[in-house]
This record gives sequence, structure tokens and C-alpha cells, in this order.
Amino acid sequence: MSAIGALEPVRGGPLFRPLSAEDEEQQPDEIESLCMSCYRSRDHRQLLCLRQLCLVQQRDPVGGADPGAGGALHPRRYCTAALTTIEGIIDRAVAGLEQDQPVRRAADKCVAGKIDEFIVKLKQLKEVDSSFTFIIDDPSGNSFVENPRAPQKDDALVVTHYSRTAQQDAMLGLEAEETDENSADSVEDLRNEVLQFNTNCPECNAPANTNMKLVQIPHFKEVVIMATNCEACGHRTNEVKSGGAIEPLGTRITLHVTDPSDMTRDILKSETCSVEIPELEFELGMGALGGKFTTLEGLLKDIRDLIMKNPFTLGDSSTPSRVEKLQEFGRKVYQIMEGHMEAHFILDDPAGNSYLQNVYAPEEDPELKVEHYERTFAQNEELGLNDMRTEGYETELTSER
Repeated sequence: MSAIGALEPVRGGPLFRPLSAEDEEQQPDEIESLCMSCYRSRDHRQLLCLRQLCLVQQRDPVGGADPGAGGALHPRRYCTAALTTIEGIIDRAVAGLEQDQPVRRAADKCVAGKIDEFIVKLKQLKEVDSSFTFIIDDPSGNSFVENPRAPQKDDALVVTHYSRTAQQDAMLGLEAEETDENSADSVEDLRNEVLQFNTNCPECNAPANTNMKLVQIPHFKEVVIMATNCEACGHRTNEVKSGGAIEPLGTRITLHVTDPSDMTRDILKSETCSVEIPELEFELGMGALGGKFTTLEGLLKDIRDLIMKNPFTLGDSSTPSRVEKLQEFGRKVYQIMEGHMEAHFILDDPAGNSYLQNVYAPEEDPELKVEHYERTFAQNEELGLNDMRTEGYETELTSER
């Protein structure tokens, strides 16, 4: 099987069909972990040669693969990761298609000829004579494509986050837990209670407990804070979910950082919020780092760790110039945190669910600017609002019946 498409055995039908997470018939093969030309030269220390590196998450449906190799979403399912390049994926696809060509030529020359034509097209992609789109769709959310311009934004790379379907959850082993209908009646006041539920550590997969509490942020709104502490490996996570609906207008918050005391300001960064620091030419897209309720210092530390601990900046896959550039970025972030460098810190949340503390509240903060704006069609599309109908749907459903 190739990583690009699957052979359709029915004569007269389409030769290839797309593969997706819902495909129950096909499972991905392992992908070469080194660029093919580097492999042929036997110089494994040579920099992987084609454009961008890809970390592709593979699924083991049986659950019998190496349990230590993957970030498990469920105790009965494990994943293995493959580190490769775009060229490596294409070469693997070509090798998979060429493998059975002698048999196909004997059985059906027409089908074999079409596959030969497709193989030629795949090989031409490696020459990059014209642009093409390369898509990785991972319901587990554990795949990655390198940004060679990090920490700057890569205009050619688009990362989209989406909610899994019930079928995708079932494929990943995420089974919905049975809920007690009477439990809602027994909760008198969620604001005064910490709820706890069983989960697994995202680092070591050991059983752990997640605490959840509804919190009212002063001068803002209610949010749900979830915190997980793993007793096995010591890993800690905290995640924030908005307790309310999407606001009618988007929010853009700009803070001029001029003093080390600014580092103590509380920040609520929702999952839909992007972060920008113009002085560092840095932009963090929405969805990155998830939702967080922390301080400005805490968020800057998370950003620095995200950039500096990137697996593609370490070891044989890095270059001296790139490492130096990222180290310089880390030094500038540290200077901002220590008050040795002024900068503008911008939170842009199309959903309007992010917050940055005004230390002069209820008076105006001279260094803090909050703007509300109309969302664009693209922003509404990303939030899933363009297809959402809250009025008139009852009449349409009645007419369809």
C-alpha cells in the first residue's frame, strides 16, 4: 500500500481513492525515517535533504506494538512515530506502487500503465518544478511538519485543528464514558466544588487524576480550569476552557511591556487565541500551547520552551545557523522577562474569550489597549460559525418532512 492512495480492484472504477482517518480497510505502512538519497550515501549524519521534516504518527490497531514508543490516547491503543522527510514519504509511495507492477502487467496492462503514469508524476514532485499541496490528517493530533523559518511564521504551512467525529474517536479507542443522569441534580454549586475524574498522563500514560473547577475571573467571565498531576513521572499540565459562548466580536489586546512587574499580570489565553511579539518577529498561531490561565512570565516561559525544545533544533537534524537564531530568540525572551528589553505583547482572539489583567482596574491602564473587531469570513469559518444556524431551522426541518 502507498502513503498516497490505494489501488481500486474493481475494473472500470477509479484507479485511486483518497485515504482518511475513517478508512477501515487500509492501515498505513511504516515510513522511511531517513531521506532516500542520504540513506543511499550511507551518511546518516548528513542533513535530511528535502525541504521540511515530517513527524508522522502511525496507529497500531491491535495494540501490540511497542508501548513505549507512542503517546497513547487509550490504554489498549498505542502509536509509533516515524521521523522522515517529504521526499522520504514520496519515495516510499513509489516503492510501494512499483513492488507489484510485474504481476499487474501480466494480469492487466491497462491498470499497470496507469500506475506507471502515476509513479512518474510522484517522482516529478521531488523536482518541485511546480508547487503542490502536501496534507497530513491526524485525528490523534500527534503529527508535526517542520517550520524551517522558526521562530518566524511559515506562510506556506497551515495547521488546522478540528473536533474528531465519533467514528474517529472509536478508531482511536476513545470510548464515551457512561454518565449518571442524576449526578447533575446532586451538584449544588459547581463554583465551590472541585470535580475529579480518571485519565492518563500525556507523558508516560500512567493512570492519573484530573481536577476540574469553575472559576470566575474578576472583570471578565467564568472559565473551566483543568489540572493534571502525574505521581509516576511528575508531569504537570493545566488547561483552560471558556465557560461561556463565543463573543459577538473578536478581541485584540496589546500590552506595552515596560517594567518587570508586568510579568505578574494574569493572562487567560484561550485555544482560539494567537500571540504576537513584533519586536521578535514572532507569531504563535491559535491552538498552539492550548488554553492557559497563567501569568505573562509563565506564558513567555512556555513560548521559550516550545521554541527551544523543538526536536528539529536538536541533534543531527539541526544546522548551526538555525540553532544560533533560536538561541538568540531565547535570549531576547529572557531580556523581556528581566525588564531589559521593551516589547509589545499582543493577544488576538477571534472568539473574544482571552484576557490580560488590567492592574489599574477599574481605571484605565495606560499600557494596555483592548480593541473589539468584526470577524472576517475566514475567522468565522475557522470557528465553525458560518454553517451554524440558530434561527429558522425549525421551519426548514418541518418543510423537509
